[in-house]
Amino acid sequence: MKFKRIFLVLYAIAATQLLSAEIVFAMGSSSDTTKAEKPANPAFAAGKKFIDQKNWDQAVQSFSAVVKTDEKNADAYNYLGFANRQLDKMDDAFAAYGKALTINPNHKGANEYVGEAYLKIGDLQKAETHLAKLDDICTFGCAEYTMLKRAVAEFKKENS
Repeated sequence: MKFKRIFLVLYAIAATQLLSAEIVFAMGSSSDTTKAEKPANPAFAAGKKFIDQKNWDQAVQSFSAVVKTDEKNADAYNYLGFANRQLDKMDDAFAAYGKALTINPNHKGANEYVGEAYLKIGDLQKAETHLAKLDDICTFGCAEYTMLKRAVAEFKKENS
């Protein structure tokens, strides 16, 4: 009887942890908010709106303004890289992703986006390096890992 009670308690704990992991996974996004993000920063908020509107030039201007005053904002560098990638300014994109990853090597969004950038220039090996990094970061899986994994699979399919 005592064994059955212990088993039920352990089962309940495991089920709760699994449910918590599913909720966290469902809430995941590529932005990977860090403590450096300051939602009150009007340039950051404007940049996010420009990203949503696919207004890449304005997004670059906004996030460039953010990083001038907040050099440790990995999220702003990540978005700056994303906008530059959309403009095919790959050198600028890689520079911004590099700064984001220097600030926070475990930034899920930056690892995903730089992996996608490497695919855009045809460097599968470097994209897979960032996919492996996300696999390490995302113990129970995350949206960024899933997205990059799909992009790598599509790249391999198109280039085989």
